[in-house]
Amino acid sequence: MEKVNFTTVTEFIILGFPEFPELQIPLFFLFLSIYLIILMGNLTMITVTCLDSRLHTPMYFFLSNLSFLDISCTSVTLPKLMDILLGNNNPISIYGCFIQLYLYLSLLSNEFFILSVMAYDRYVAICQPLCYHLIMNQKVCILLSLSTWILGPLFPAFYFIFFPNLSFCGSNEINHFFCDLSALLKLSCTSTSTIENAVYILGAVMAFPCFISTLTSYVFIISNILRIRSTEGRRKAFSTCSSHLTVVCLFYLTLMCVYVRPQSMQSMNQNKVISILHNTLIPMFNPVIYSLKNKDVKNALGKLFHRKLSA
Repeated sequence: MEKVNFTTVTEFIILGFPEFPELQIPLFFLFLSIYLIILMGNLTMITVTCLDSRLHTPMYFFLSNLSFLDISCTSVTLPKLMDILLGNNNPISIYGCFIQLYLYLSLLSNEFFILSVMAYDRYVAICQPLCYHLIMNQKVCILLSLSTWILGPLFPAFYFIFFPNLSFCGSNEINHFFCDLSALLKLSCTSTSTIENAVYILGAVMAFPCFISTLTSYVFIISNILRIRSTEGRRKAFSTCSSHLTVVCLFYLTLMCVYVRPQSMQSMNQNKVISILHNTLIPMFNPVIYSLKNKDVKNALGKLFHRKLSA
């Protein structure tokens, strides 16, 4: 295969949403509002978790990790998109594009792991409540958290072993709102079958165990809840995991719409729309889902706002 020819293509053009030229400014303010909501919601969740001693538990420790992850993931993609919408600043260097792609894939991989860890935490809390604090002690929680942040960047790094074999010598326009891998591979002049196979294999090695572990945890959780005789007991048990289950469903459904559909049913415009929903709605709604369905978080938020008003 030919080596990448940086003299032929030195930068890419991220198209963003050229289908709506008259809506570039309104779209900028829309995504700016979404980004600010994501920042405010997730930073509030992290702040409340840190300040309220009642939330110093494994569940909220991992939730803080998820909130920080949501902020990081949207910060990789949305600022560049807003720059494109406001200033028509579409170019991005080839190195900048690869860095953005790597950061996005790393954070996406991290989310698989952290959701699996949170599912395991809920499994222990509901199925083994008497041993919960013994199993999910502080040392175990820190180790699990560190593992997710180490493994997340590790898997995407293998993809870049194959990138020197790619050559970009034709169009440099990426039909997406960021340097998406599938959109980038479409621009290659050389065969991408090797890297596509690597993506599927490494993706399966990373994502499939996470999905199975999460699914298995909830099979045991639901079966355990169904064995509870009292309606009130079942309601309380389900309320402790319903928020996380909602987030997991949203995460996997949006990803499957992009990556699991047959190629014949896919188009870049459809993938772009689903990707923007995944990158904006989930990080924006995660704090809302956890706060609305959780009495402890609502009480902590009430105390925080009361403290600010009284100051």
